[in-house]
Amino acid sequence: MADAEAAETPRKKSDLGIRTLSAIVMLAIAIGAFVAGGWWLKGFIYLVALATFAEMTRMVLRGGFGPVGKAGWLIFGAAYIGLAAWFLTSGDPVLVLFVMAVVILVDVSAYFCGRTFGKRKIAPSISPSKTWAGLIGAMVVAGGLVGTFMILAQGITSGKTPEPEPFSILAVVVGVAIGALLAVVAQAGDFLESYLKRRAGLKDSSNLIPGHGGVFDRTDGLIPVTIVLGLIFNVSYM
Repeated sequence: MADAEAAETPRKKSDLGIRTLSAIVMLAIAIGAFVAGGWWLKGFIYLVALATFAEMTRMVLRGGFGPVGKAGWLIFGAAYIGLAAWFLTSGDPVLVLFVMAVVILVDVSAYFCGRTFGKRKIAPSISPSKTWAGLIGAMVVAGGLVGTFMILAQGITSGKTPEPEPFSILAVVVGVAIGALLAVVAQAGDFLESYLKRRAGLKDSSNLIPGHGGVFDRTDGLIPVTIVLGLIFNVSYM
């Protein structure tokens, strides 16, 4: 998600080809892990989490922080990334798909709304490409997604009761609010990674993924969205 709204300079055809091929490979691996399920999916998630933490560690160590600052950031990173991985591996696999859907829609809607209407920057010193228009567009789209999910969910039994619960407008409103919150949270995760990259003097978290940068560049929004949704799902089933 990092700097997704930026009007990128024209890329060479070879670069676009590499980006496309990398995206296809990443998608194929992710789908394969999800279809295989079980420890294949868990192993994939933990591998991505470890790669993300390794890249974050590199940025922290290069970021000019003092000893206490480095320790604080590394402890935070381990808890932050580890909690997201735990939620994804210990919950329903549907959570993985839902998180992916939310973050992809947030990313795409923020990009197009930012490019079409974006003029005012949110925090140009941290992420010059992020605009208020992009954020608002992402909030509307994510709110619509979760609101629609709430409408559909009310027609399905939860397993707690033998019949579906009566339709509730309040539940839909809450769903829209949660969706909008997730868009803000995803953007916050993007800002966090952008801040660390700027401190470290890096354009990308690494060059592990040809044409895309590093793993953290792809998971920056996924992590906080997973944590928020994981907390919501766990509280709702208590």
